[in-house]
Amino acid sequence: MVDVPDSLQCLVTASVTGQNGSYRIEIPREEVELGELDVGEFYRVGVLTHTAASSPSESPDAAPSAAPQEPQVPPVDEGEVREVTIETLGEEGDGIAKVERGYIIIVDGGQPGETVTVNVHTVRQNVAFAEIVPNDV
Repeated sequence: MVDVPDSLQCLVTASVTGQNGSYRIEIPREEVELGELDVGEFYRVGVLTHTAASSPSESPDAAPSAAPQEPQVPPVDEGEVREVTIETLGEEGDGIAKVERGYIIIVDGGQPGETVTVNVHTVRQNVAFAEIVPNDV
């Protein structure tokens, strides 16, 4: 299993394409517009091999498949109860936890370092809001 660091900003599937004597890996627009990536900044990129058989008809210069370009669905649902670890505090004092793909859950009353069970009450494309489930429930 691959050890994924907490500093992971995004995880995408993409093809390597040739362009003017060099190669390119495209990041979906949504990762910049809705994520934590900034145009013009430098990022460390890890490349994992794809183990599924690819179509032999795909050329090296082919565009990436449609799947990475589709908007990603938030990794949580309204009404979902899950355990999260609060990493930091937001500007208004709410706890901030990150889950799959760096998706942010803002937790009312969460404190850094706490691992709490939360009930997600509002889900948006790039952030969700949750409340801590009391232990006596």
